[in-house]
Amino acid sequence: MVEDIARDLRRERRRGRTGEAGSESSRHPNYRALKNPFLPQPVLSDDQVAAIHDTALRVLEELGIKVLLPEARATYARAGALVDEDSQMVRLGRDIVTAALATAPKSIQALAGARERDLMLELGSMTFLAGAGAPNVTDLERGRRPGSLAAYEELTKLIQHFDVLHMLCPSIEPQDIDNRFRHYAVNRAQLTLSDKFPFVFARGTPQVDDSFEMIRLARGLSQDEFQAGAYCYTVINTNSPRQLDIPMAQGIIDFARAGQVSIITPFCLAGAMAPITVAGALTLQHAEALAGLTLAQIVRAGSPVVYGSFSSNVDMKSGAPAFGTPEHIKATLGAGQLARFTGLPWRSGGGSAANISDVQAAHETQFALWGSVLAGATVCIHSAGWLEGGLSVSYEKLITDIEALQTVAELCATTPGDADAIGFEAIAEVQPGGHFFSAAHTMARYRTAFYEPLVADWSNFGNWTEAGSKTATERATGIWKRILADFQPPQSAAAAVGVLDEFIAKRTEEGGAAPVS
Repeated sequence: MVEDIARDLRRERRRGRTGEAGSESSRHPNYRALKNPFLPQPVLSDDQVAAIHDTALRVLEELGIKVLLPEARATYARAGALVDEDSQMVRLGRDIVTAALATAPKSIQALAGARERDLMLELGSMTFLAGAGAPNVTDLERGRRPGSLAAYEELTKLIQHFDVLHMLCPSIEPQDIDNRFRHYAVNRAQLTLSDKFPFVFARGTPQVDDSFEMIRLARGLSQDEFQAGAYCYTVINTNSPRQLDIPMAQGIIDFARAGQVSIITPFCLAGAMAPITVAGALTLQHAEALAGLTLAQIVRAGSPVVYGSFSSNVDMKSGAPAFGTPEHIKATLGAGQLARFTGLPWRSGGGSAANISDVQAAHETQFALWGSVLAGATVCIHSAGWLEGGLSVSYEKLITDIEALQTVAELCATTPGDADAIGFEAIAEVQPGGHFFSAAHTMARYRTAFYEPLVADWSNFGNWTEAGSKTATERATGIWKRILADFQPPQSAAAAVGVLDEFIAKRTEEGGAAPVS
């Protein structure tokens, strides 16, 4: 009897999902603007946080940071920093850093291609990004291969499809496009296939200027309108320990001048590019992040910056990076405390060192994800699809990781606890030893009561076997293939094709723009 009713309910649920009877009651969760419902978890005492901040300031004052770009050194010098041109070392007084922290905005409105995609980047908000920056891409059908423009476009479509991925990102490197023209292809894909907040590579002023112009054309913005709002972002990575290279320093300057977002992120692997202790790695990370955001504020006070954190540890036997480890999670929790100390929105990093989408990959990614959630990260990059410590992005893993992200997003929704939800009448209706499948309370809610899994298979062993005994990874293959087959870009994005292609043709004829190294 119970099995018959459950079967009928499943049939009704399927009818609702396909737009037939009952579709007006189908579930429509909102994953677009998430507020973190969890209290941030500390790993350090308040005194220890203050000591790390003070020591980071001491590092910048007494030891300094090596800055390879002459313009950046001159900019620091104008603010009162001590600059040694022979060694390229810049020493920053704590008064300069403190002044920069005072002008850095605590909230950043990120303006996407559609107003419903806009984001507010601030402490308490929560945004997820797919795995980014990989040279390779992989899936079950085509195997592991170098990144291509076609793969980048496919991943952009998948990212656009899922609301729980809030920004676009440089998922993989399209290595089949000459680097003088690659930024045109990447930006065209983002701006014509998606209406989410786009990413721009910081690879020298000529490429950055081209990218800004493409965004202005696609969005119909004047120069003044563009500079008055944040329409794109970049990620700035320091060269730990204590070095800021030419493209990254130039990127900070270019984005600050244009009023666009810089996520300034040291990549500190404890035991390799940072001290082997979590507190030591956090101290170096904090110093480098403060140096970068200080440069941005010197260039333009109030320029939007996101405090970045991506610290983990290495395997001390091989030197290979590790992710989702206890040390990774502790470093993320500590970074959250340091970010709250500054009051700035901040970025964390997820990911996995696994070579394929397997149990290890899921375990590492989800522990890293929970570290970010419990640390109160504003932006979590590499939250879906990232493998091999960033050497590849997996189509199947992107899909299976979405399941975890949507589960977290569901926890952001309010849980009703009023009299109707408590359901005394439902309890009274069902006699002892009965069931609630056909209770009025259940029948009024069953279409929308529970999260419906994307990948998970809840059938019993017999039904699962009859359906082909597919693993979650195999089921994920069918999901991404269906999404790509059915994909339609947003109308506002598709409308930008003509004006962007005209610009790209003109700049290509002129020789493009080589990246700066």
